[in-house]
Amino acid sequence: MCDELKFNIVLVEPEIPPNTGNIARLCAATGTVLHLVEPLGFSIDDRQLKRAGLDYWDSVEVRLWPSLNQIWAAFPAGRFFYLTTKTTNSYLTADFQAGDFIVFGKETKGLPETLLHANPEMAITIPMPADAVRSLNLSTSAGIVLYEALRQVGRIT
Repeated sequence: MCDELKFNIVLVEPEIPPNTGNIARLCAATGTVLHLVEPLGFSIDDRQLKRAGLDYWDSVEVRLWPSLNQIWAAFPAGRFFYLTTKTTNSYLTADFQAGDFIVFGKETKGLPETLLHANPEMAITIPMPADAVRSLNLSTSAGIVLYEALRQVGRIT
């Protein structure tokens, strides 16, 4: 599959190795490119990271970036969706297209508010009908949104 047909998961400054490992496994299962934006809260050689990704690391296209600005510069025509709890725009109303970038912030802080304010139409959330928690786990959120994007473009039925 050519790159412009692949979805892209972007993790901005991820902090928890098992989350990144689980998302790497998700990317391997779906042919999605995983972009990691530094600084990372762990080493790429981290044992927990590798264990969470199991033996699928050879099946994942991982790209390491020093900043989100560099991804934007490398993909000037790219469409970027920003996941946040600070919007009412549901991911279910997003119109995903093959090649889109689905961007997640660090586990403890999310994405910078300046980024979200600059891109309100591209900020999306996963609605939670119960008020019991602030947010879902990062790897759970990535799976929910990615599978909806894949469904929309007909890659899963």
